[in-house]
Amino acid sequence: MSVLSALRHPIVAAPMAGGPSTPALVSAVCSAGGLGFLAAGMIDTGRLAADIAEVRAHTDGPFGVNVFLPGSGTVDEAAIRAYADRLAPQAGQRGVTLGEPVGGDDGYPDKLAMLLADPVPVVSFVFGLPDRAAVAALRERGTEVWATVTRPDAATAAAELGVDAVVVQGTEAGGHRGGLPDDDDYALLPLLRLVAAGCDRPLVAAGGIVDGPGVAAVLAAGAAAAQLGTAFLRCPEAGSTPMHRAAVASSAPTALTRAYTGKRARGVVNDFLRRHDAAAPAGYPQVLHLTRPLLAAARSDGDAEVPNLWAGQAHPLARDLPAADLVVEVSAGARTALAAAAERATRWC
Repeated sequence: MSVLSALRHPIVAAPMAGGPSTPALVSAVCSAGGLGFLAAGMIDTGRLAADIAEVRAHTDGPFGVNVFLPGSGTVDEAAIRAYADRLAPQAGQRGVTLGEPVGGDDGYPDKLAMLLADPVPVVSFVFGLPDRAAVAALRERGTEVWATVTRPDAATAAAELGVDAVVVQGTEAGGHRGGLPDDDDYALLPLLRLVAAGCDRPLVAAGGIVDGPGVAAVLAAGAAAAQLGTAFLRCPEAGSTPMHRAAVASSAPTALTRAYTGKRARGVVNDFLRRHDAAAPAGYPQVLHLTRPLLAAARSDGDAEVPNLWAGQAHPLARDLPAADLVVEVSAGARTALAAAAERATRWC
C-alpha cells in the first residue's frame, strides 16, 4: 500500500525550509491523518537527524523529508557582482556587510547518504529531478520517492525515472519554484490536467490551495492529494516568525521574484521586492548567500519591508488553527464541496 493510499485525509503539509516546517508541525499533521514533510534544505545532517528523531518520537504515522537537489548550471558572475553593488548601500545602512555569493550543493551527498542509511517513509526532491541511481537506492530501502515538477515534460521524465508520485506545482505556490528551469508559468489547474493526460503516477497538487474547496478542485482535476504550505504558516506548531504570520494574515499581493535568492519564489510584495526585482540575476544559491546578512538584519530590526515573506496567492484565506484541526477541517470542507458540486451536476440532466 502506498503512503498516499493509507492517509485518512488527502492533505500533505508542504516542506517549508528556513524554519516553518518544524517537527511539531510535521508530527501534528501526520497524527491527524495527513502527511507532513520535514525540510532538509539549508540545514546540516545533524539538525536533520535530530528533526527526524523528534518526529518519530511524536507520531507513528508516515512522514516525509524534502531534499534540495544541487544545481548544475553556470551563473553570470558579472551580473551577481552588479547586484551586490546595487545592494551594498542598503546593507551599509543596516550596519552589515553583504555575504559572499558562493555556490554549493546544500550538503546533498551527505543528506542522501543519511537517508539511505536511516530510511524514512517518503523522500521528495525539488530543484530538478534526482538521478536514476538515487531513485533506485531509496526505493530499495522501502522509501517512496516523489519528484516536484512545474512543467508537463518534467512529469514524464520523472515517471521514466521510476518515482512513486509526482508533486505538480503551479505558479500560485508560495516559496521557491520547485522545478528546473524556474521560468515556466504554468498555473496549477492547467498544469495538473496536462500532467494527468500523460503521466501514470499518483499526482499531488500544489499551489494556492488553502481550504476545502481548493482541495476539492484539484481532486476533481485528477490529483490524489493536495499539498498545502501557506495554509499551515499561521498554525501554532509552525516555526513562522511573527512578522511572517502578520504578512500571511494581511491582504497584501504576492509576486514571483529572484530578488532574495536568485531563484524565482513567490512572496508578499514589500519595498525590497519592488526595488530590486527587475535587477535581480538568476543565481542560486549565490544570491541567497549574498542577501542573507541584509535580510537577517532587517528581521532583527522588525522591518517587514526588506525580508522575504514567502506566501502563496491565496494567503489571506489562511487561518490561525492548530495543525491537526486544520487538516480535519480542510478535508471535511473538501468533502462538502465535492458533494455540493455533485448535487449541482444532477441539475444538468
